[in-house]
Amino acid sequence: MSRIDELFKQHCPNGVEHRPLGEVGEFIRGRRFTKNDYVESGLGCIHYGQIYTDYDTAADSTVAFLNPDLRGSLRLARKNDLVIAATGENIEDVCKAVAWLGEEEVAVHDDCYIYRHSFDPMFASYLFQSSTFQEQKARYVSESKVVRVSGVNMSKIRVPVPPLEVQQEIVKVLTLMASLKAELEAELRAELEARQRQYVHYRDALLTFPETERVK
Repeated sequence: MSRIDELFKQHCPNGVEHRPLGEVGEFIRGRRFTKNDYVESGLGCIHYGQIYTDYDTAADSTVAFLNPDLRGSLRLARKNDLVIAATGENIEDVCKAVAWLGEEEVAVHDDCYIYRHSFDPMFASYLFQSSTFQEQKARYVSESKVVRVSGVNMSKIRVPVPPLEVQQEIVKVLTLMASLKAELEAELRAELEARQRQYVHYRDALLTFPETERVK
């Protein structure tokens, strides 16, 4: 029996309670800032587009900063909050979440929501990647030129709420598997690049011929 099975048997022998996200946390919409507000250093900030391009399941530092004088006009994520992209180009992308693990508060763009909750933060971030979440999410998005979802609708999505000890053990397993997956992808990329260089070398070698001299 695995450690997770043991914990389930110990803490939730009759199954795991499922509850709407709004019952185990609150969604707080970010506040507007633009790329013109960026400075070299200062108050860390997360723009919704960066969630797709610069962040994975969790982060403890930001790639962009704002003037600290703007702090009072912004909404800030605290350590262990989720930062969720509420706008995307397609249904699959929207609601990508990153667990904020940094010690300092960070400003959050108004096309994002902060989810302040009682989960293990990494467990919450993994929940937003799950098929169960994704299937429910599709019911609540609005589609036009861009896809959007509101905090009110996200709060209706039902998720499992296992005991904290179970959440933490699940996080250990998923984090290890994600690390192994990333290592394999890096190895495959390196192998592909090596094969591409080999192909180019032999292609050029095999298709390059000395030109015969014409007899005068």
